Amino acid sequence: MRHVSRVVLATTLMKKGVMLSTVEHLLSALYGLAIDNLVIEIDSLEVPIADGSALPYAQLIREAGIQEQSLDRTFLRVVKPMVVRDEDKFIEISPGEDFFIRYEIDFEHPLIQRQKLELEVTPENYFKEIAFARTFGFFSEVEQLRKSNLIRGGSLENAVVLSEDGILNGTLRASDEFVRHKALDLIGDIALCGHPLIGRIHAHKAGHALHTRLASCLTLHNSHCELVEESALAATRVPILL
Repeated sequence: MRHVSRVVLATTLMKKGVMLSTVEHLLSALYGLAIDNLVIEIDSLEVPIADGSALPYAQLIREAGIQEQSLDRTFLRVVKPMVVRDEDKFIEISPGEDFFIRYEIDFEHPLIQRQKLELEVTPENYFKEIAFARTFGFFSEVEQLRKSNLIRGGSLENAVVLSEDGILNGTLRASDEFVRHKALDLIGDIALCGHPLIGRIHAHKAGHALHTRLASCLTLHNSHCELVEESALAATRVPILL
């Protein structure tokens, strides 16, 4: 978490003067598929956006194969509720026996409006229900974003671009693709905690700023969570669903 430097539209990391932006889709795929030990090499300032979802990364990971290691995983288990807020936006986290997300969004656009997703995050659920959801944006905001040096790699090939009352490029992969992508982003940002999470998250109209604030709070405030070894969880019969 100490390396997060920017959270405008995407999550950017910086360490020793080296910046890497748009990390959330790759981190989401890794976290969603329970991958926590690998080396990634990149020769750019930005993680490739691909089609705007985490599906290309998830497919490559599954094709390459996943090797289970003998060492215990260390989980971050929520033991006390906590809320982070920004006006009417909030994320609440509470104890649970698995990793469960409830996400709600509300946009004044006929194709979005109010959408809600409730999902227990397992590798199989992630691949089927989350990975395919693409990032989205509004055509009316594109020019200002480009002037601000944002969405440098953005195009009609890697995002759902919305006009005032429709879509400028193709069709949706699901009627609620928008809230599914928000959940995808949340999973990628929560990965910054450094450990798989055991707890229940309720996000309402949130985004990268609140996602990373939550991850920072979980990392810094030890009274709200605890580190637990996988063997200890198994001994108390708490199901491991990540």
